[in-house]
Amino acid sequence: MTPSTSVVTLNKGRGAHLARLLEGLARGAPPDECIVVDMDSEPVPLPELGFPITRVALPSAGLPLARARNAGRRAAQGRHLVFLDVDCIPSADLVARLSRDLDEADGMVCCEVRYLPAGAVGANWTEAGLSAVGHTHPVRRFPREGLARTDNPGLFWSLVFGVRAETFDRLGGFDEAFDGYGAEDTDLAFRAEAAGVPVLLSASGRAFHQHHAAYDPPLQHFADIVRNARRFHARHGLWPMDGWLDAFARLGLVSPRSGGDLVVLRAPSPAEIAAARLPPERPF
Repeated sequence: MTPSTSVVTLNKGRGAHLARLLEGLARGAPPDECIVVDMDSEPVPLPELGFPITRVALPSAGLPLARARNAGRRAAQGRHLVFLDVDCIPSADLVARLSRDLDEADGMVCCEVRYLPAGAVGANWTEAGLSAVGHTHPVRRFPREGLARTDNPGLFWSLVFGVRAETFDRLGGFDEAFDGYGAEDTDLAFRAEAAGVPVLLSASGRAFHQHHAAYDPPLQHFADIVRNARRFHARHGLWPMDGWLDAFARLGLVSPRSGGDLVVLRAPSPAEIAAARLPPERPF
């Protein structure tokens, strides 16, 4: 029998986060399968749980997110796909709820994410405990019930989303020309909107984003962000990640955007990258 729902996640250097993601899946109604695309040269061991887990080896020097997610989709057999970042612990009902949403609506369905501070996930973590300390994102407003369509595809996030497999294939998946970090998910959402596939915000399910080192702006991905921003602008006529690009300009790394061009003046220094690291109490 063809599985109904496949979870796809990516791992690179986040073995502890992956273990908690899989534990979260096992605590609720589990998926029919979970695909783990492992970008490490030495893959982490996978546990034996009550659902099949398939590893796809994709050792990579960088973070080819588009290529890795597409590789996960190719390995998945489910009618519904749930893409879940390795940093995210799913609520017990997340997979079942997103699958139900996809039965009702053909769209790119996002659910709420709560960002956890450092030290929030202990050995005996509970969903209630994570809910109590998690921070909601200030920009995204999710409905109290059902699904709500947004006319702003820029609100799509790939941290956790569900999509019908046939719809994902019809859209062509992620564009692998977006190499490395940044804009590959926004590009998919803009292409989906143009094809009549809406971005939907769901009241169902929840994911808890596990804390890890973060940078504002993400100077450690400077080259990827500039390269992918240029590609996005060439296709869609507007600049993605504009807050980050503005921050790069204030630091004198790029010229202010004018005339449809983005000129790199210099790369960030190691000291600048270190200074951009967020303190552990900042969730984002």
